[in-house]
Amino acid sequence: MKLVIGLGNPGEKYANRRSNIGFKILDIIANNNNIDIRTKKKKSLIGRGHIEEEEIVLLKPQTYSDLAGEAALYIASFLRIRPRDIIVIMDDITLTLGKIVVNQGGTEHTHPGIKNLADALKSPDFIRVRVGVAGDRVSKVPKEEYLNQEFEPSESFRLINIINDAESAIREIAHSRDIRDVMEKFSE
Repeated sequence: MKLVIGLGNPGEKYANRRSNIGFKILDIIANNNNIDIRTKKKKSLIGRGHIEEEEIVLLKPQTYSDLAGEAALYIASFLRIRPRDIIVIMDDITLTLGKIVVNQGGTEHTHPGIKNLADALKSPDFIRVRVGVAGDRVSKVPKEEYLNQEFEPSESFRLINIINDAESAIREIAHSRDIRDVMEKFSE
């Protein structure tokens, strides 16, 4: 069983912001695999189903992106899912728009939500699907302000491909016997 966590912020006002790419991708995965993310548990929305033969749990923490650890710990503990079987979909402002990078573990936490998850799970060994959200204007405004902006109309057309690429990475992770093969394919 895999736990797939999308980082994002709850509420309609955040729906199209760069920082919510994790939620957007999780919604598409749910839709494409007939999984309903509606069950409310411990500050989360949860859906359970399969990606082909692999059982997965989709988790949208409702605690805001930077505090996702509490929700993740509760669900992972309840379902007895080990950190190495957790996949986190996150926005990454250090990557150009649409770049997908897959990592596992490590102690560098450039995203506050990742640090919170590592602290809560008492392990950094989960898999990260880092989705680049940095467009042309990234250097013109402070990081937090930029992440809270909506995608530009010209970028919105690319979102479909970005989301499909991220879903492909997650499918490969779910079916891979060796995560290193997927990490090599989706590397910086």
